[in-house]
Amino acid sequence: MRENIRQAIQGVWSHKLRSVLTMLGIIIGIAAIIAIVSTIKGTNEQIKQNLIGAGNNTVTVSLYQDDSEVDMSWSEIPDSIGIISPATKAELNKLKGVEQTALYLHRGYTDGIFYQSTAFNGDIYGIDSDYFSVYDYPMTSGRTFLPDDYQTYRKVAIVDGKVVNTLFQGEDPIGKTIEIMAEPFTVVGVVNTESGFRPVIENINDYYLYADTSSGHIYVPDSTWPIIYRYDEPQSVAVKAKSTDDMAAAGKAVADALTKSQIGEEDSHFSYQNRDLLEQAQQLQEMSNATNRQLIWIASISLLVGGIGVMNIMLVSVAERVSEIGLRKAVGAKKRRIMWQFLTEAAVLTCTGGVLGVAAGIGVSKALSKLSGTPSAISVPAIIIAVVFSMFIGILFGLLPATKAANMNPIEALRRD
Repeated sequence: MRENIRQAIQGVWSHKLRSVLTMLGIIIGIAAIIAIVSTIKGTNEQIKQNLIGAGNNTVTVSLYQDDSEVDMSWSEIPDSIGIISPATKAELNKLKGVEQTALYLHRGYTDGIFYQSTAFNGDIYGIDSDYFSVYDYPMTSGRTFLPDDYQTYRKVAIVDGKVVNTLFQGEDPIGKTIEIMAEPFTVVGVVNTESGFRPVIENINDYYLYADTSSGHIYVPDSTWPIIYRYDEPQSVAVKAKSTDDMAAAGKAVADALTKSQIGEEDSHFSYQNRDLLEQAQQLQEMSNATNRQLIWIASISLLVGGIGVMNIMLVSVAERVSEIGLRKAVGAKKRRIMWQFLTEAAVLTCTGGVLGVAAGIGVSKALSKLSGTPSAISVPAIIIAVVFSMFIGILFGLLPATKAANMNPIEALRRD
């Protein structure tokens, strides 16, 4: 085999121009596929990062009525759906793929929240003691909620950076009092909810999908929620998965467990459902991939053309080396050895074209990324598959010329010379 490879390389090198022209179809096809696959992977990763942002692997599970999320801003409290007990929460933490859970209540349409004469129209959350840990939100100033805040129903609040700018006009909010539904709450801390990641927004659809238009978030202990709103409102659950790949499974497991434990058979139109951002990313990726698959098939046509070119040049090579084949067979060379010699030469030819195609594809994808701003990510498996596939093309299309050479009659071959 080593001798066959050496002879194949010598054959390719001795006919440099012919070899390059033969490999051109392989090079173009592999380069096109690598460039497309790199763009697909880069775009998919960008979509995924835009949606999961901070990379905290968090899924939200909320109560739904039929296909619509129940919004407690105006919905009545379901009679038979109780609050989630500490024991139920402990069971949720044991589910496969779940690292930690947190319970929270939420109002997205707020009124009655003021600081002096300035009204606040952002989001307010009633959270348990694990909420900031689940989302990996660090405190930037002040303190977090203490166990005593929950036990004594202390009216304290924590705000994020947006609230500092919108409601307090950049002033230090620590120690200041805000009014929530006519109840005074003292601000005790500022939390950082920014991940440092900014989604790529290229059009209006991206804006509506990714942009955070909220005026900020105010957090209060969930034990004080009934003071400003209502008792026994159904909670939502923030689920921190052990990894990004576990997000969908962990969210579904928690949703199914809550539906089974919290909702009776008479309320079949209610259910807990997970809002999985990774699933949204996968849906967007599938829409993007549908078009790109067609491009890959089109690029594959050039591989077929390149394979035909390899078969043609190998037939020419067999015709040029008739006397050599006849002489080798006359001195005892077996059919298998001659066949492997030509198959090796075809494989070396196409494998070289595959390597050059990979290099060209990487270069093209990088150039397109810089020119158009489209993200790209090199796929190592795609590179390996491309090189192996190019070698397979050489063997497949070199099979006919190799068989023709192996079956050649040595007497006729020598006589033809």
